[in-house]
Amino acid sequence: MGRYQNPKMTWRYSDEFKIKAVEMSLHEGVQFQHVAEGLGIHPFMLSRWRKEYREGGVFQDSCRLFCS
Repeated sequence: MGRYQNPKMTWRYSDEFKIKAVEMSLHEGVQFQHVAEGLGIHPFMLSRWRKEYREGGVFQDSCRLFCS
């Protein structure tokens, strides 16, 4: 069996980008699907970031740097 020649491209987003995206999606009357579409990311990714944000997950410490 040969090696896979065309690996999928994986995008990495900064914690600052994630925090801004989550905060944009938390405004009243804004649907997170529209925010995701505007930012060019999959809605599932944004919903995962929102969950991590609520639970104090991955980028909670970074929020102290960018959210002031």
